[in-house]
Amino acid sequence: MENRGGMTEEEARSFNSYFITGFVGFTLVAVVAHVAAWMWRPWL
Repeated sequence: MENRGGMTEEEARSFNSYFITGFVGFTLVAVVAHVAAWMWRPWL
């Protein structure tokens, strides 16, 4: 059964899994970068 997005349920779940993994990875890299910048030169 296809939904309005044109993907099957299995494809949508797979895409969602990759999207969430990528988002979490990006967020972790951003947090590490902010911590490193804070240790190098605190801005507050």
